Amino acid sequence: MAILRNSEIRELGSEELKDKLAQLQGDMMKVRGVLASGGIPEHVGKMRETRRTIARIRTYENSQAKAATKDQKTVITQKK
Repeated sequence: MAILRNSEIRELGSEELKDKLAQLQGDMMKVRGVLASGGIPEHVGKMRETRRTIARIRTYENSQAKAATKDQKTVITQKK
């Protein structure tokens, strides 16, 4: 799995983001399994890359959720 940049993440839909996140978490489990068994992963920097990409996706999802709740609060206060 390649690194997903912020611009690439913004272009993806919510379902695609969920699929990518699940795929990245699966990759992370494989790398952790290799490390736990005392082995050396094929790509040494893959664990760090995967962790950061997962964090980017979660950060984007959280910012979208906050923006949605902020919009709802604005609508509610305007109705009063």
